[in-house]
Amino acid sequence: MRIVIYSGTFKKNQDGASKSLYQLTESLLKENVEVGIWSPSITPQNRKGLYLYNLPSIPFPFYSDYRLAIIVRKIKKQINEFKPSLIQITLPDMVGAYILKFAKKKGIPVVISYHTDFPSYLEYYHLNFFLKPGWRYLVWYCKNADFVYVPTQEVSGILKSKGVGNVRIWSRGVDRKLFNPKYRSNELREKWNAGDRKVILYAGRFVWYKALDVFLKVYQLFKRKNPENVSFILAGDGPIKEYLKEKMPDGHFPGYLDQEDLSRVYASADLLLFPSNTETFGNVVLEALSSGVPAVVSDKGGCKEIIARSQGGLVAKAGDPHSFYENCMKLLKDDDLYKRMQRNGLLFAEEQRWDKINGKLIKEFKDLGKQKHLLTA
Repeated sequence: MRIVIYSGTFKKNQDGASKSLYQLTESLLKENVEVGIWSPSITPQNRKGLYLYNLPSIPFPFYSDYRLAIIVRKIKKQINEFKPSLIQITLPDMVGAYILKFAKKKGIPVVISYHTDFPSYLEYYHLNFFLKPGWRYLVWYCKNADFVYVPTQEVSGILKSKGVGNVRIWSRGVDRKLFNPKYRSNELREKWNAGDRKVILYAGRFVWYKALDVFLKVYQLFKRKNPENVSFILAGDGPIKEYLKEKMPDGHFPGYLDQEDLSRVYASADLLLFPSNTETFGNVVLEALSSGVPAVVSDKGGCKEIIARSQGGLVAKAGDPHSFYENCMKLLKDDDLYKRMQRNGLLFAEEQRWDKINGKLIKEFKDLGKQKHLLTA
C-alpha cells in the first residue's frame, strides 16, 4: 500500500497536528506502507519507505512560523508517479482542494483528517463575517472526501450538524515511554526555584488564540492571592513570547524543547493550566496526564472531552480567569482529589497508546483502499 499525505507542516514537534502525523507515519512505516509527504515545511530525514516532497510556499500572513503552500502543476505529476492507494489531506487550503479534486477525478480514495478548528479562530479574531462562507467551503471540502476523521465526538457533532455525514473518529495517542512520571526531576525544580511550591505549567504555542490572555490573568490572581505558593513554567515559543515574559517577570520560559527535555518539564510540574478554547483535541493535555500531571482546561473545545473520558482533571468556564483560578486551587489544596485524578489520568493514558489508536485507523485505510479497488476493477 502507498499513501499520500498532504499537510501544512511536517516539522517534528511543531504542533499537535505535526506530532500526530509523525506518529501516524511511524505506524504506517511499521506496517510496510510506503508514505509520501507533500508539505511546505518538512524536517529533513531519510527513512526507508518515506518520500518527501517540499512544496513551494510563502510565509503565512498572520504567523511567520507557518508557510502557505502554492499550487503548482507538478503536484499532480508527482502524485501520479507515486501511484497512491489512498490520499490523506490534513489542511483545507487551496492546495488541499486542488489535491482533493485531483483524487476525485482519478478515482483515488481520499480522506480528510480534521486537525484545526478554523471557524473558532475566525470568531476569536472577530472575523465573524467570514464564518458563513468559511463553513460553506469547509462543508463542500468534507463532503467530497470518502471519510472525514476527527479527534473527538464534539467535533463530529459539529460537522454532522452542518450536514457532513461521512465522519469517523481518529482519536490521538501518547507515547507512554516518553511522557511518564519517572522523568520527574528535583534538579529541574531546583533550577526553577520551585522548592515546596506547586508548579503550574503551560505547554504549547505562544499565540493569543490559545487564550493566553486568560492564562496571564490567572497568573495575576495567583500573584495577588498566593504569591509564595506557586511557580509558573511556560514551555514553547511564539510571537507573543516577549510580551508574556514582560508581564510574568518571575515565570520560567525554557523555550522550544525537544521531546526528552519536554518530558522532564511535564513530569516535574504539578498541574497543567491550558485555557485554550480552540482545540479540536489537545495533545498537550494527554501528554500531561501521561506524565502524572492533572489538568485544568476550558469547557469549550476538545480538551474537555479528554477530561470527561479520563477524569484526570477539572473543567473551567471558557474565558473566565476566576473559574480557572478556583479550579486550580481546588486541585492544589485537596490532596485526595489530586491523587485520584492523577491515577485516573495515568490509567487513561495507558489505554491511549499510539499503536492501538493508529492500528485501527490503518485497518480502515486498507479496507477503504480494497473497496475502491473492487469498485473500479
